[in-house]
Amino acid sequence: MELKEHQPPKTVAEQVENLKSIGLAISDESMAENILNDISYFRLVKAYSLGLKPKNGTYSDGTTFEQIVELYKFNGKFRQLLFTVIERVEVNLRCRLANYFSCKYGVLGYETPANFADAGYHKEFIEDINHEIERNAKSPFVRNFQTNYVDGKIPMYALVELFSFGTLSKFFKNMKNEDKKAVAGTYGVGYTYFESWIESIAYVRNLCAHYGRLYNAKLAKTPKLYKQYTQMGIGNNRIYGVLLCVSGLVPHDRRWKRFVDELESYIEKYPSVKIASMGFPEDWKALLA
Repeated sequence: MELKEHQPPKTVAEQVENLKSIGLAISDESMAENILNDISYFRLVKAYSLGLKPKNGTYSDGTTFEQIVELYKFNGKFRQLLFTVIERVEVNLRCRLANYFSCKYGVLGYETPANFADAGYHKEFIEDINHEIERNAKSPFVRNFQTNYVDGKIPMYALVELFSFGTLSKFFKNMKNEDKKAVAGTYGVGYTYFESWIESIAYVRNLCAHYGRLYNAKLAKTPKLYKQYTQMGIGNNRIYGVLLCVSGLVPHDRRWKRFVDELESYIEKYPSVKIASMGFPEDWKALLA
């Protein structure tokens, strides 16, 4: 395969001219320059042009710069909205996992390799946790346990607050199957489904935290979906599949209803959004609600 040469850099004005030369309609060049001086060409144009033109080709007739900006704005709103819902999942899982594990194995049971499925993974976990404890050495609760308790060790119910969602997912993955089954059962979900759900949700959580793209994105970490959804043609490599998983882990209360309603309002606000590109079926709202 022949490798490509890097392209020379372009000024913002040259970026606008380049977009016009490949068929993008720009009604207000000054506005476009201001936006490209605020949001990089790579983050805005490269990411949100997917589906609007063939690879290395010209834009489809009628495609405008404003449409790309619309998709970017929608993604930002959607990302912020979803992040708050994922926070509910993360906080709740920390609580249930820590309570279960502490009661069964003791508050320092996380130190014992025999309490887990794989000793190698457990060793990596302990190394990661020690790093997090060092990084958070000035945190009041870390200092309290290290100063006032035997051996300065941190109990599971407090240690879990140092876990990232990714670490939380890895911890669950290395639990024994009987323990996975017990924790997942509190959500009414089979543990093989649950394990894939939280791994995928953790991945999406990181996309949200780092201003990533959810719109028209293929996910690298995919959840295992119920057969009823796959039979409807719903795929697991788009964001809607993850929304179905989140829906199964949070109470369908006012906050969940507000999330679904606000998402619908953003879809209506930005007409350039194509919900199918995110894996949404036509009856997406009914399935979530």
